[in-house]
Amino acid sequence: MFSSLSDRLSATFKGLRGKGRLSEADVDATVREIRRALLDADVALPVVRQFAAVVRERALSSEVSGALNPAQQVVKIVHEELVGVLGGETRRLRFAKTPPTVIMLAGLQGAGKTTLAGKLGRWLRDQGHTPLLVAADLQRPNAVTQLQVVGERAGVAVFAPEPGNGVGDPVDVARRGVASARERHHDVVVVDTAGRLGVDAEMMQQAADIRSATSPDEVLFVVDAMIGQDAVTTAQAFLEGVELTGVVLSKLDGDARGGAALSVASVTGRPVMFASTGEGLADFEVFHPDRMASRILDMGDVLTLIEQAEKAFDAETSQDLAQRFASGEDFTLDDFLVQMQGLRNMGSIKKMLGMLPGMGELREQLESFDEREIDRIEAIVRSMTPAERRAPKILNGSRRARIARGSGRTVTDVNQLLDRFADAQTMMRSMRKGGGMPGMGGLPGMGGGAAGARGPGGGMPGLPGGGKKSRGRTAPPPKKGKAKSGNPAKRAQQQQQGAAARSAPAAGSAFGLGAGQGQQGQQVTEDLELPPGFEKFLGR
Repeated sequence: MFSSLSDRLSATFKGLRGKGRLSEADVDATVREIRRALLDADVALPVVRQFAAVVRERALSSEVSGALNPAQQVVKIVHEELVGVLGGETRRLRFAKTPPTVIMLAGLQGAGKTTLAGKLGRWLRDQGHTPLLVAADLQRPNAVTQLQVVGERAGVAVFAPEPGNGVGDPVDVARRGVASARERHHDVVVVDTAGRLGVDAEMMQQAADIRSATSPDEVLFVVDAMIGQDAVTTAQAFLEGVELTGVVLSKLDGDARGGAALSVASVTGRPVMFASTGEGLADFEVFHPDRMASRILDMGDVLTLIEQAEKAFDAETSQDLAQRFASGEDFTLDDFLVQMQGLRNMGSIKKMLGMLPGMGELREQLESFDEREIDRIEAIVRSMTPAERRAPKILNGSRRARIARGSGRTVTDVNQLLDRFADAQTMMRSMRKGGGMPGMGGLPGMGGGAAGARGPGGGMPGLPGGGKKSRGRTAPPPKKGKAKSGNPAKRAQQQQQGAAARSAPAAGSAFGLGAGQGQQGQQVTEDLELPPGFEKFLGR
């Protein structure tokens, strides 16, 4: 969603690189481009004005003029101010001291409240809670049925005493839902309320009545992140009508400009607490302002990536793999298949790669990436026998042709997969020996290790520009000694000559003389004519 804004800001900061000092004209030009980028992203005008003013004031202060790298300092200032615009610190749910905790969802029709109720319920269940979804949207056709289906998919109980479609009192349903949760020992209640196509008095009154009847601990405003400037007006209306405590952004994976996310928190003064990042029930995450600001500035979001990996990969399986790897066992295709399945459980590969720093420059390559490639790889591996997975070296031509037919791929695809797997095995062996990544040699402090496992030219295989040799001075190859003779008599003569050469003084030693042994060496040092005062260094 923020790709356009991210590209504009990255291009703006590139113009500052290489400048040892920023003039007032440089700062004004940078702030002007930032202002245009935010306006193009549909950020509210008051937010843009305040943001630009603060950035300009700080960029002209001593914290930039006295910095060693002014360009990086400006990026740091923009990042900090973006974090402030997005809400500052991460805001968590406030749970009631006496259960159940009541969470009321409010927003316009089509913002995704019903689906988000299921996502929130699933997230709460994963956190160890026992939530109950209450179907209080009795106006929209099939809203009750939709919540029941979503709740069943999420594994969360649903309280729906009325059929909906205009039948029933939503205020009474919400009140009875809280009472039912108390009786059935549910510690969290999520109330799904009705919305309208626009803000009107009837909807606001109904939402206010539900709030009075249930006394919710949290009132979350669900806003479509794709509606742009209108999100600010709608958020202000709900803030005045039902006293919001937090904001939830839905459809954050869309291709809109994302101005709502940068405007709502600043205008309403209420923090963004959650974000819906896809259509699946698992595409729901806590909103971290600092991480979102890093994504916008193309700094990546490694912490979220690590958290998703911890959820997707089984801890016991990973520990078992690490122990076998440390004991010297090879990385097999069965292990490779397990890792690929864990990678799939993490979600979209494009999203994960997009969380890495600097991936904005590779956006076109990411967009062209085919997510089904993992399925194709899995089909090839599953077409092998257990023995072939453990020992891929036994895969001859006929076996590879059979695997290609069984997986619906070509023999070339099978060969490419096996080549990549062989490279992965080489890398794992090198890392186990302490040599670091292939092509990088031994890491400092690790004793060199398998520095010989390098790609052509000593560069890391697969990286562009990594295979060329340096044009600087290189150390000459070590001189090889004289080959030993196969004749025993001649070999004995060579050994005697070598011993005599080792015992003779070495030419070119210190002071032009060889280093003698025992008394001979002491006599040599005593016969030297040394400069005055130099004797103290020899202990005389």
